[in-house]
Amino acid sequence: MRERMLPIFLLIIATAFFGEMKVNPFGSSFRFSLGSAVFFFGLIWFRAVPIVWTGLLTGLFISLFRTSIDLLMNDESWSANFLSHLPAACYYLAFALFVRLCCIRTYMELPIHVALLGASIDFASNIIELFVRHLLGETIAVTHETIFMLFLFGILRSFCVVGLYNILMIQQIQTLGEARRQELERLVMMNTSLYEEAFYLRKSMSHMEDITRKSYELYTRLMDGENVEPSTALYIAEHVHEVKKDSQRIFAGLSELINQEQRDLRLPITELCGMVIRANEKYAELLGKSIQFQTVCDINLSTRHVYALLSVLNNLVANAVEAIPSSGWIHLRAELAHGDIVFSITDSGPGIPEEDRDWVFQLGFTTKYDEHGNPSTGIGLTHAKEIVHSFKGRIVLTTDEYGRTQFQVKIPSYQLF
Repeated sequence: MRERMLPIFLLIIATAFFGEMKVNPFGSSFRFSLGSAVFFFGLIWFRAVPIVWTGLLTGLFISLFRTSIDLLMNDESWSANFLSHLPAACYYLAFALFVRLCCIRTYMELPIHVALLGASIDFASNIIELFVRHLLGETIAVTHETIFMLFLFGILRSFCVVGLYNILMIQQIQTLGEARRQELERLVMMNTSLYEEAFYLRKSMSHMEDITRKSYELYTRLMDGENVEPSTALYIAEHVHEVKKDSQRIFAGLSELINQEQRDLRLPITELCGMVIRANEKYAELLGKSIQFQTVCDINLSTRHVYALLSVLNNLVANAVEAIPSSGWIHLRAELAHGDIVFSITDSGPGIPEEDRDWVFQLGFTTKYDEHGNPSTGIGLTHAKEIVHSFKGRIVLTTDEYGRTQFQVKIPSYQLF
């Protein structure tokens, strides 16, 4: 109940306040004011408020409010002042009744229609107020100029209200869309991490398989007569085999999750590149680096292999972020060339020495060390290379026209759809 009364209270107060911003065109208490525009806006914006009751309460409050102001300003009697402003209550009650009868809230997706309805309701309510004033003894000549003025103010107020309503709704939709985009981006990035974890587990399973086989071969040799306790090697083989089985179970669960997510997810290449840039802007900020990111995407296509491409591009762009000492720039470009989708990543970093270029895609090779002197795993570019090869593509280290280090990823376009 409190949630419904607060909008009504705010609407009544705002209508009364803006109702004092007025003009009196006919030399009487009849006025054109911003109050009616505020009232109309409140009726279409606050969907939960009861329309007719709000009109009745607003009309009574405004009559009393204006009467109180007049009593403070002159010496006329309370009853005379109240009767002078009572027709205003009829205006707001009639306005609310017309809004309710026309079901104007159901047409909000048709702004021109709503604006014209609002102008007609404003005009009709003003006619009713003038009629009530005539019954109470006020003499207001209804001429062509009067009718024109009523129409003009009705149209101006109604179109302004509907315009403001649509501006606010557009901003609200944009805010909601941005929140949903960020949530989608968060989920995609999370699943990209899962994709990478699945890749590492698959690599570990391969290594463990070799260890299991070699350990068992060692066990058989020892059983042939070497002076070593056989149960030790068998113990190692059994436990490594158990670890392998656990890894298989984890990998199966991750693969199922990735496949479920990937069935329905498609993203434009442009949006995917934007996600890579935004993620690495945050990474650069985390490292305390001032890096300008540029992206050019001339591809109007979508892909369902979102996680795989994000893994590759994030790896390459993150490497560029780490290579730049403190400030610089990174350029990501995506284009179609001879049936391939080509991603090019160029940066202003120091580049890769000539003697290291043949080794950068080798498993375990790294030029990066942490603050304690420990090397990184050297698996990132190998991981990216294997993903690209799974799409029958290729990843190459080259230079641009200015001799700067550039990574290029070329994937046949049909592989990504």
